[in-house]
Amino acid sequence: MTSAKTPTRDFKPALRFDFLTGLFDPVVAVSTRERTFKRLAIERARLQPGERVLDLGCGTGTLALMAHAAQPSAEIAGLDADPAILVRARAKTADAGAPIAFHEGFSNQLPFGDGEFDAVVSTLFFHHLSDADKRATAAEALRVLAPAGRVVVADLGRPQDPAMRVVAAATVQLLDGRPTTSLNVAGGLPGVFSGAGFERVAVTDRLRTPIGTIELLTAHRPPR
Repeated sequence: MTSAKTPTRDFKPALRFDFLTGLFDPVVAVSTRERTFKRLAIERARLQPGERVLDLGCGTGTLALMAHAAQPSAEIAGLDADPAILVRARAKTADAGAPIAFHEGFSNQLPFGDGEFDAVVSTLFFHHLSDADKRATAAEALRVLAPAGRVVVADLGRPQDPAMRVVAAATVQLLDGRPTTSLNVAGGLPGVFSGAGFERVAVTDRLRTPIGTIELLTAHRPPR
């Protein structure tokens, strides 16, 4: 796989503040039903032996490790813009003996070649991006996927009911801000992927969580 370039732009840490990075794993585990939606994301990805898989916005590598466990012969890579969180990801995967390559870079300008992956998976990442960066990231995901490749995203989505709307507003929207989360809460993420050129875009699952509704989205790159 193509090596990553060191990013030079600013980014927001996953929990908004650098000093909270060390708490990332326990906070996510307690607050989001993490194992449930990440397990569903891996199931929906239908990883096959020998496939090349990108965990986009990989954080501390939990999803990448789950992908490796589900399909040990797949070639797993992770990408994140936060060097501190990548240190934790590399340590976790080294302890697990998992051969996962982590790259530092930005999702709207991926440091990989065209058609380099068979699948792109991403969890709780897109709601951190501006609307413009959401669209650019979806376009980049399309570019790095091989023909007929697929993407699976688990992220904040449209609330099922008023209670979930209140929960989202009081938690993740308060922490991460409405400018980046409003499109997700309005149910606009499928349109982002359709607009980027993906086909068969669908929301396959919707989960109630302590931070609001998590949606599982699947989409496919056209075969040509």
